Amino acid sequence: MKGAILSIEKDREETILKLLERGLVKGVFDTLLIPLKVPAEDSFAYVLLKNQALLDRASPLPPVMPVQGAKALSSLTMMGKSKQKIAVVMRPCEISAAIELYKLKQIDLENIFLVSIDCPGVLQLSDYTKDPKKGIEKFTETFDQWGSDFTRPVCRICTKFSMIVSDLHIGLLGSEDKSIFLIPGTEKGKYILESLDILPENDMEDWETKVKDVRKKREKKRQMEHEELKSKIEGPDKFLEIYSKCINCRNCMRVCPICYCRECYFNSGALKLYPENYMIRAKNKGGLRLPPDTLLFHLGRMSHMIFSCVSCGSCEDACPVSIPPLVTYKEEEFREIEIPYVETYQPEEIKSG
Repeated sequence: MKGAILSIEKDREETILKLLERGLVKGVFDTLLIPLKVPAEDSFAYVLLKNQALLDRASPLPPVMPVQGAKALSSLTMMGKSKQKIAVVMRPCEISAAIELYKLKQIDLENIFLVSIDCPGVLQLSDYTKDPKKGIEKFTETFDQWGSDFTRPVCRICTKFSMIVSDLHIGLLGSEDKSIFLIPGTEKGKYILESLDILPENDMEDWETKVKDVRKKREKKRQMEHEELKSKIEGPDKFLEIYSKCINCRNCMRVCPICYCRECYFNSGALKLYPENYMIRAKNKGGLRLPPDTLLFHLGRMSHMIFSCVSCGSCEDACPVSIPPLVTYKEEEFREIEIPYVETYQPEEIKSG
């Protein structure tokens, strides 16, 4: 595999931001969609920017994921392609979700440049907001460990932390803080590098070796987590127990990047029933929990999301009662055996379909 090696001047983040700024100045792309620190400095938000001065507050790899990047991109291109060229900087799981939405014709990727970065994980949003300064310190430590207990549980067992499914991937592993790796994944990625006078002629062996190393450890840990989870949810009684804490807030549905229906069945008139209906159900069962149909909601969500789930953990972050995101842990069992569906990106097939 070939790519380019870029020396780090001050730190990783500043080097990446200078690269993106060069892209704006040279007109490689017209705008950037990138996370920026909010004015209160206790969180981050995706911002579409043209003003280079705003890059001072930008963070290509923020310590938290308040909004899944694919959701932000979907809101931008939902009504069709952009006339301007936009570079979108996201984590691998966010890029994967964007590709899933592209397959479902919910995102238009024409004139969009997808830029991904090796991701050590993110912190739990609720923990970070309690003490943002301490949160940033913890997040900085994750770059040394790449498996830190500071990150969310789903991030600790993520095996897709470094995937070249984007136009341009920025590798951080294997450089020992001296350089970053720029790896083009498509012709768009090659165009970005060529336009910036960067030649992808270097061998990426150090980066590939380190990625395989970390992935192997994560796969082992993930398998152990799967076995533990299986013992907790096997059988209807245990499965019901997991969801007994649910308060039916449906935050998991609202933050999920793949949940795109304009009108959800669970918000439709089909589930708005007359009191007599509930009385009959209460009589038949001896009692009826309200709000009703909590388990039906989760089963319905699973059946919709399971094939496109990218294990981003947004549902876990949003749940106020800490129900584990079962759907993100077990999606491998539902994948196509030969080529993982989430890693397949063939625009020609979609256009002709």
